[in-house]
Amino acid sequence: MRKTNKYWVLFSSTFTISALTSGGYVIVSMMRKKFVDKLHWLKDDEMLDLTSIAQSSPGPVAVNASILVGYRIGGFTGALITMFGTILPPLVIMSIVAIFYEQFCNNVFVRYFLKGMQAGVAAMICSVVIDLFCGVLKQKSWLSNSLMLAAFIINLFTNINVLWIALFCAGAGITKTLLMQKKAHSSDQTSDHQEDSHDIS
Repeated sequence: MRKTNKYWVLFSSTFTISALTSGGYVIVSMMRKKFVDKLHWLKDDEMLDLTSIAQSSPGPVAVNASILVGYRIGGFTGALITMFGTILPPLVIMSIVAIFYEQFCNNVFVRYFLKGMQAGVAAMICSVVIDLFCGVLKQKSWLSNSLMLAAFIINLFTNINVLWIALFCAGAGITKTLLMQKKAHSSDQTSDHQEDSHDIS
């Protein structure tokens, strides 16, 4: 696909998703369906990683996720395009709401419309949680499964800040990666040593 066409798809997709959805996790779910399931530009594992980074980074999850997805697909230009496509609809909508604030506050249809949207957003968030949960289980990693269960229990039953939970999980993941790299490096050195001994003999 030509770059111009790819950039247009990135902009139109993020613009449409942002305009027709409400809530950061809902947008992430719709981006997954668009770029993973439909376009196949990203893999499930990649989207799961991008969602994790977007969640743990400062700022709105939807904007963070769109920037990461755009950068992964289209580089720096893609990140700018997806960011603009994501923030433009709420910017326009909030500007209109600000102008007609009194009318919106006193309109019974608007109030019931927002209440209905709350139910839909809750369902979409549940869908995102299930997708992320299944994505972690597919990795078949005892560490990932243990961290997921521990983070859920700690967050549910304690008042520990989510930031500390996220940092602890990130530290555990980094530690595991370093140990795996060290183990792989040791295995390579052992293999090289055995090959050298075999050549000498």
